[in-house]
Amino acid sequence: MTSKMATTKTTVEQCNDDSLKGTQTTAKTDKESYVGSSKDANDDDDQQEENLHVHQGYGRGIVADVKRTIFVHWKEEMMNFNGKTIACSFFLYFACIAPAVTFGAIYGKATYNNIGAIEMIAATAWCGIFYSLAGGQPMMINGGTGPVLAFTEILYKMSESMDVPFLTLNAWIGIWVCFYLVLAAVVDLNRIIVLCTRFTDEIFSFLIALIFIINAIGSPFSTVGVAHYFHMDHKAHDPYEDQDYYSHWASALLSLIVFIGTTQLAFMLRKLKFSPFLPNQTCRNSMTDFAVVISILVWSLIGNAFSEVPIETLNVPSTFNPTFQCCDETCQTSWPNDCYGQEAPYSYRSWVVDLGNLNGKTWVPFMAAGPALLAFILVFLDDGITWHLINHPQHKLKHGEAYNYDTIIIGVMILVNSFLGFPWLVAATVRSLNHIHAMAEKTPDGKFLSVQETRLTNLGIHLLCLITIFALDVLKLIPVPVLYGVFLFMIFEIWGGYATKIRFKTNSLFTQNTHHEHTILKTN
Repeated sequence: MTSKMATTKTTVEQCNDDSLKGTQTTAKTDKESYVGSSKDANDDDDQQEENLHVHQGYGRGIVADVKRTIFVHWKEEMMNFNGKTIACSFFLYFACIAPAVTFGAIYGKATYNNIGAIEMIAATAWCGIFYSLAGGQPMMINGGTGPVLAFTEILYKMSESMDVPFLTLNAWIGIWVCFYLVLAAVVDLNRIIVLCTRFTDEIFSFLIALIFIINAIGSPFSTVGVAHYFHMDHKAHDPYEDQDYYSHWASALLSLIVFIGTTQLAFMLRKLKFSPFLPNQTCRNSMTDFAVVISILVWSLIGNAFSEVPIETLNVPSTFNPTFQCCDETCQTSWPNDCYGQEAPYSYRSWVVDLGNLNGKTWVPFMAAGPALLAFILVFLDDGITWHLINHPQHKLKHGEAYNYDTIIIGVMILVNSFLGFPWLVAATVRSLNHIHAMAEKTPDGKFLSVQETRLTNLGIHLLCLITIFALDVLKLIPVPVLYGVFLFMIFEIWGGYATKIRFKTNSLFTQNTHHEHTILKTN
């Protein structure tokens, strides 16, 4: 009896020891798995950085980029059409058109209507279509950015102090910027991207994300954001201030509900893919792909359903014409600000900028090389860091990078936009990263499994922007709080993923993993 009890006790202890060893082995495996994946990612980073660091000879980097991307993958990227491409095109259409209208309005104030919403929408449309067909990294989306806007505002003040027409000075600087970008591509200057560590990437993306969050909730520097609707003097309340039925509190509360509802519904529908709801997996996948589009449509209907509680909608021009309206045939003064009492404008400015309109200052084209160098550095770094973020190994992109080739493409677009009086567009970080997330297959906890790399979404997004030019009144039906909700969703989507959670967990956010692997081991 005693022997049996001893045997039983020994067996139980062995089972417990085996169980404990199994648990420890599993935990150890998890540690090794994470550290191993971290090392693999860092090895990939190092390999990619090493490839960029090696000088390939003058012009050879451009040729290598074209051979690696367009020659190999262009046909495949133009043929892989499915439901996900449709859903992503509509989602990112709203994500692109809203900043285009907003940036256009700000450009109008900063440049005295020399550049406005119409120019921004037109530039977004043609640059996006051109890049989707000719660009080397189809997951990138071009758009207006804050740094370029700030430079343009400074440039306008410079043109006033020099007594030179703004669009002419802008065009000459654009020519020099294009020259610098082509030169940078030829000498393979993009190899300095090796200096961009994970720390650099995350600080840059964090600042961009912070701007989006502040603008969605309420900017302290402007009247942009849903919180400002609670102020009685907000411009959205002005058209209704004489209406007895109107309450700015009711309008602000409805705007807040629409704002939160848009974000929340998009996330709820996104999670359906891994839920037991709906008849089959095909339906769940479709609802997940169209989550943001459905949320926009639902909350746009709700926002416009209460006639006695109106909320702000997109303010866009009614016709497709240049924003600058002339007082007379010289087109040197702006209607109506410079010609009070004149009932209608004489005409609109020409679509093509006159490079010779220098007010007799023939030295301006040469002087423009100085400011253009600063603009080049701004554009080069903005593009380079965004490309570095896009091509991070965690995104599992397989079609290769094309830094040098795309530098030339960006230069060409800036050159054409300068001639037409359009704003300069560069790589838009948040929109590009959301493009990748929208086309990705992920695990339930947000880890990337694969990404469908396609040109069709980029083409579809900007074809919709082009169509919008001829249907501007439709945009006026979209409530602005809905778009604020989309902005908030976009930030949470790119900053709420698997990699971010892991880096928060291991206290390694804003650090370089290769320098902190011992921290990961100790934490786990």
